[in-house]
Amino acid sequence: MDTDVRNNPALLKLDLYCRGAHLDDSLRVTDEGGRPILRTRAGLGSGLEVVLPGGLWTNIPVTEGFVRDSPYVVRRRENGSIWIDRGREPVAPVRLAPRPAWYDAKTSTGKPMSAVGTLQGTYLGVYPARVCEYWIEKPERTNCRFCSVGLNLGADDADEKSVREVVEVAVAARAESDITYVDFNTGHYEGETYLDILEPYIKAVKEATGCLIGIQTPPHSDLSRYDRLQEMGVNRVSFCFEIFDPERFREVCPGKADRYGLQRYLDAVAYCAKLSRRGGGLRGAPWVSNGEIIAGLEPPESSVRAIWWIASVGAIPTVCVFRPLKNTDYEDVPAPKTEDMIPVFAAQYEATMQHGLPINVAPNINVSLVLLPWESRWLVSKRVRRRYALRELKMAAMRRVFSYRLYRELHRKDEERRRGSRPAVAASV
Repeated sequence: MDTDVRNNPALLKLDLYCRGAHLDDSLRVTDEGGRPILRTRAGLGSGLEVVLPGGLWTNIPVTEGFVRDSPYVVRRRENGSIWIDRGREPVAPVRLAPRPAWYDAKTSTGKPMSAVGTLQGTYLGVYPARVCEYWIEKPERTNCRFCSVGLNLGADDADEKSVREVVEVAVAARAESDITYVDFNTGHYEGETYLDILEPYIKAVKEATGCLIGIQTPPHSDLSRYDRLQEMGVNRVSFCFEIFDPERFREVCPGKADRYGLQRYLDAVAYCAKLSRRGGGLRGAPWVSNGEIIAGLEPPESSVRAIWWIASVGAIPTVCVFRPLKNTDYEDVPAPKTEDMIPVFAAQYEATMQHGLPINVAPNINVSLVLLPWESRWLVSKRVRRRYALRELKMAAMRRVFSYRLYRELHRKDEERRRGSRPAVAASV
C-alpha cells in the first residue's frame, strides 16, 4: 500500500474522515457552485462535498470541534483551482461536488426541494417520515449516542414529506443530476410501521423514474416482508447495527439494544442476503443486503470481525467512520486514528472479494459518507490486489452489462415522461 496521501486517494479520503479540514477564506463554496454544508437526517455528516483524485467522492468534516487539530486546509488558488493542502504543502487538487439547480427549486406544495431530498455523493437520499422515536423522551431519550438525527430536524431537513413531493424531487434529480439510485432511510417507530410508511414512496419513485431503490430501516420481525420488498422492485436493504461487540452495542445504541437486540439485526442481514441467491424481484432486478457498522466506537479488531461475518453470509459490509458531531452525546469522544482504521477498510475489500460479492457493479453510485469496498482496494498490499485481479476483471465485465441494462430502462422511463405518456406521480398519492 502506498502510504503517501498525495498518491493514494483512498488513504486521503480516510485521513480526511478522521481529521477533517479547515476551509480557507479564499474559498466561497456556494459562490464556486459547490453544495451547501447541510445538516440532514439521512447521514452521519454535515461536511464539504468534494471529488478527490481517482473520482472518489467524499464529505469532509469542516464544522466539528475535532477539526481544529487538522493539518489539512481546502484553498482556492489564484488560477481558480481548488486544492487540499497540508499546511502550505500541496496534497491534491479537488473538485467541489456541483450544486444541482433543483436544490433552488420548490415542489408543487412550495417546499424547497433540498429539504425533501439531498444528493449524498451522486445518489439521492430521502428521510421521508417523522423523527426517529428514540429521540422522543419517555422518560428519557434512548437514541444512538453518536446520532444527530433529532438535532437536524428543522435545520435543513423537513419533517414529513408527501409521496408527491418526494417523486417530484426524484424526477428532478433524475433529469438534472442523472441519478441512478434513491435511498430511503427511517428511524424506529412503535408498531414496526417503517416498511408500511416506505412502500408507497418506493412504488411511486420506482414507477416514475426506474431508479434503483434502497432502504435503511430497523429489522422487521416478519422477515417475509423483505420477500415482498424484493418483488416490489427494491434493490438494496441495509441494516445499521453499528457495533458488533454486544456489550458495546448496548452502551452506544441503547434504544436498538432494548427494542430489537443485536441478534435480530444479524438475522435480518443474513436472511436478506439469502434472497439474493434466488434472483431478483421486479423484472429480475438485482438485490443486495448490507450490514452497516461504524468504525471507531469499538476496537478495530471487533469491526474486522463484523466485516468478515457480514461477508460470510453473503451480505456487503458498509463501514462508516465515527464522526463526533456537534451537540451529540458523543461530541467530545475523540475521532478515530487513521492508522487504526486502515486494517478495518483493508478487511472490507478482502472480505468482499474473497466471498465474490458484487461490488462496484451499479453505475453512478458514488458515496461521499463512506469508503466503499471497491475504494478500499487502495489500502491493501499489491500482493492482495494480485490475488483478486481476475475477480476485479469479472466485476468490471458485470458492471458493463448491468450498466447497459439499467440505463436502457432509465432512458425508457425518461422518454415516457417527456412524451407525457406516464404521470410523474401515481394517482393514488
